Amino acid sequence: MLQPKKTKFRRQQKGSAKGNAQRGHQLAFGTFGIKSLQTKWITGRQIEAARIAVTRYMQRQGQIWIRIFPDKPITRKPADVRMGKGKGNPEGFVAPVTPGRILIEVEGVSFEVAKEALRLAAQKLPVTTKFIVRRDYDASQNA
Repeated sequence: MLQPKKTKFRRQQKGSAKGNAQRGHQLAFGTFGIKSLQTKWITGRQIEAARIAVTRYMQRQGQIWIRIFPDKPITRKPADVRMGKGKGNPEGFVAPVTPGRILIEVEGVSFEVAKEALRLAAQKLPVTTKFIVRRDYDASQNA
């Protein structure tokens, strides 16, 4: 499961995720990708499930890049505990995602394979996504 090796602080404030993605909103590595259309927190488990879905469908051909990393700790208080008495213990890590953020990129496979693989990955994620293609992609010379 994805998580940072080390963090400076164990707990973090929620923060606000307003507006669109200011960085990570263009394809940088692959030819195809999925772009988030919503603001949500994506857990390390969800990212891992999406990665497995893509690699299984592509049968380990081509290359994939995961453009998000869960580095924000999320805390939870135990069940049946009264209000107050401080913040809970860290339970896991999430990646805050805003609209326009590229989540996964793929290269080295055909358009149809990439589209289906990324559709399967998108099913594992809690955000609505959009399949995108690099602007200079030429369908006649696909992999």
